Amino acid sequence: MAIRSLLVAVALLATSVPALAANDAAPPRVALASAIQTAAGTSVPSLRANVKVAGDVVRIGDVIDNPGDAAQIAIYRAPDPGTTGTLSATQVLDVLRAHQVIGVDTHGIRNVSVTRLARTLDADDIELQVAVALEHRHGLGDAKNLSLTFDKELRAIHLDAANNGDINPVEAWFDPRNGRFDVTLEVGNDSGAAPARLRFTGTAVETVEAPVLVRDVDRNTLLKFSDVVMERRPKAEVGNDAADRDHVIGMQIRRQMHAGQALRNSDLTKPDLVQRDQAVTLIYKAAGICLTVRGKATEAGTEGDVVSVLNLQSKRTVSGVVVGRGQVSVSPAAPVIPRRLASAAQVADAASTPTSVSDSVPASPKSE
Repeated sequence: MAIRSLLVAVALLATSVPALAANDAAPPRVALASAIQTAAGTSVPSLRANVKVAGDVVRIGDVIDNPGDAAQIAIYRAPDPGTTGTLSATQVLDVLRAHQVIGVDTHGIRNVSVTRLARTLDADDIELQVAVALEHRHGLGDAKNLSLTFDKELRAIHLDAANNGDINPVEAWFDPRNGRFDVTLEVGNDSGAAPARLRFTGTAVETVEAPVLVRDVDRNTLLKFSDVVMERRPKAEVGNDAADRDHVIGMQIRRQMHAGQALRNSDLTKPDLVQRDQAVTLIYKAAGICLTVRGKATEAGTEGDVVSVLNLQSKRTVSGVVVGRGQVSVSPAAPVIPRRLASAAQVADAASTPTSVSDSVPASPKSE
């Protein structure tokens, strides 16, 4: 009974072929085949507008729904990993007909977009992996302190989607004499195929964070917050003597320096609290006494330095310790004891020292 109904439906459809021929999107033969499949209770193949594939070929089952036994037939080469290609619906239908797949419902689709799935490694990720492979090799420091320059411009790399394993360095070479490196990374996969290998070459430089001058400065200039910025500089430029920004502010430059130069601790000194030819206050302190007098510094000095100062009242030059801005402390000189008085004092001290009985030697009795 079902077969008889099917034959009747086919006969009815055959009479309507001229009307279907007027539809450009559905050729008579294809429309007839589609109608026959529908009448037979089977699913009609339908075209997909967007196709995503993981492998290197596009199969019939990728481009249409309900492909039947033809699903695994390869019909196109897939685009490169991470890229998208476009096919016209007419081309796809022609290829499908060549493989005896007819009656495909296009749903009005004019173009088919084919995207190949991929694992994408960003340039920053690649640089980090190379730095990790080089850290602590031949005197290099931590990966975060390495500045890498690649021989070829570093761009994102698209690998086959199956390469979803860990990234491991399998070869890492570094020459400390010229900074050249050669690193090979390996990316594992789940397909059982050989891991993907990526090779990178270039130069590596260890850097440190250092304060850098933004303007030219003269010797003895006091640095302000706006005079420096923090930048990463090659370690060979500043060594292990890079200054800290908090230590730089308010310090004094030992020599003339130019904008762009990194500051080291050896370039800095405490600010001079006393300048040469500056009017200063001489402070004299003794037990219960504190005297001040005006003076003139004959040399510059920072806190704790011993400088010479001209006493403007006595016109004598004295030495003192810089204790503040424009302040020099003069300690009283220790009294000098004449040599004869010192000897007498020593004799007196010796006479006043008691002698222990146990320390005396008993006298020997006289023999009769």
